[in-house]
Amino acid sequence: MNQARKRFLILLAILPVVVLLSATAYGFLMGALEGKERDFWTSLEFAAETITTTGYGSEVHWEHPLMVLFVVGLQFMGVVLIYMIVPMVLIPYLEERFESRLPRRAPKMDQHVVIYRYGSTVETLCQELAQTGVPQVVIEHDERMARRLIEKKVPVVYADGVSSALANVHLDRARALIANGSDEENAAMMLVAQQLDFPGEILALVEEPYHRKPMLLAGATVVYTPRHVLGAALAARASHHISPRVSGIQQLGRKLQVAEIPVGAGSEIAGQTLAEAKIATRTGATVIGQWRKGRLESLPGATVRLEPRGILVSVGSAESLERLTEIASNGRGAVRRDGHFIVAGHGEVGCKVTQLLRDAGEQVTVIDQRDGAGVDVAGDILEPGVLEAAGVADAQTVVLAVDNDSSTLFATVIVKDQAPEVTIIARVNQAENVERIHHAGADFALSMSQVSGQILAHRLLRQEAIAIDPQLRVLKTGAAQLTGRRTGSLGVRELTGCSVVAVERGDDLIVELGPDFRFQGEDLIYVCGTNAATQRFASEYG
Repeated sequence: MNQARKRFLILLAILPVVVLLSATAYGFLMGALEGKERDFWTSLEFAAETITTTGYGSEVHWEHPLMVLFVVGLQFMGVVLIYMIVPMVLIPYLEERFESRLPRRAPKMDQHVVIYRYGSTVETLCQELAQTGVPQVVIEHDERMARRLIEKKVPVVYADGVSSALANVHLDRARALIANGSDEENAAMMLVAQQLDFPGEILALVEEPYHRKPMLLAGATVVYTPRHVLGAALAARASHHISPRVSGIQQLGRKLQVAEIPVGAGSEIAGQTLAEAKIATRTGATVIGQWRKGRLESLPGATVRLEPRGILVSVGSAESLERLTEIASNGRGAVRRDGHFIVAGHGEVGCKVTQLLRDAGEQVTVIDQRDGAGVDVAGDILEPGVLEAAGVADAQTVVLAVDNDSSTLFATVIVKDQAPEVTIIARVNQAENVERIHHAGADFALSMSQVSGQILAHRLLRQEAIAIDPQLRVLKTGAAQLTGRRTGSLGVRELTGCSVVAVERGDDLIVELGPDFRFQGEDLIYVCGTNAATQRFASEYG
């Protein structure tokens, strides 16, 4: 029985008792103190009128002091009861009666993905599954979170216990189970799944790396540590000793790479249109998007201008992206190559970034609010003196690895004010905040949701894809149905909303696809567009 119903039933039991006791006491005291006998019904009427604060009929005057004190006390008790009953009992009870009931059982489904507990780590995955048409259901113990998921139209089952929850989501017909609770909750849930003889994959997201082996013993097929993966991704974006020479690069397939390349303020292509810059002709790379003032403009046309300090999202071979980097930065490289690194935040993500940078031979200064082993400057990153003490003016890159997006946003503004030329790489918790932090001045921002979502989607959907943003995705797919057809006759953009940006043919990567280019049976095709557009391409031609 829930709390609101329990309170309401207790009120129904106590209130008549209070009224009867008050009526009995009033009748007795009126005879003993006032010398005026009152029958039971008159006393009951008085007690009800007083406790409910509705007023009096004939009972309006008393002479004995004790009688007056009794009546006054009863009046105050009535007022207190009214103000306690309404907010504590009646309102919660009525809210519960009129609000929608949370689903306790999932509708019949097959080959679906069961996600145990919702959070930022699975947010992108849920969007990906919805867009690809893969059924999903979330098991949630938190009532508020369950209601939020209903508002977001995410299928959810509300459950008090793990055993009943797994039984109510048709686990025997699911394709995979994702454990996203605390490590203790995940272990208990996986053991129950094993008892139910679940035949599919169990993918566990763990908080502590040393829990990986116990999770495998508990039944996990694969165990991921999203915070470590995020830390490695941030470190790779920061140092060219860790990543390839183009900062922000991601490998897709054997040949094609996707990179975010900043355009320097003094670059020869800054302010030019794509047609004027002739990037494809000069470098062999293709620009598929541009970050401008924190917003991503996907698949820009020939007349779009390349913004100074904007970021070009480009695809191509390593050599072509290197040539584009040289042009975009006037030969100075994508990021500053001198100076030390500052890592703000010494939690799990910050520690991983620091470890990888130092292992690569980089000089790192660590800032954290609490002093301790591995911390070079103790203090709040939002205080200007702390950044000065860390030498922000001489740093080449600041990695913001704090665990609060509001602090990351504010810190980005402060760093840009003190050191405008410093590259800022930010860890983001909620995917929807990536755009805001880019707009504040961050050169690169990566969320936990993006990292874990790509890992899980690759495992579940068996697709090779890179999601730059909800508006832009690069997907690698086969397209046997296109064999022998020319690009000029397909109308891919009109039919699907995405563009073919490259073709991998054996050991060759072809990025210049003229209207007479013909596809061959063994070609691997890279298409770019929104999630929905790339899925339409895969359905139409894949």
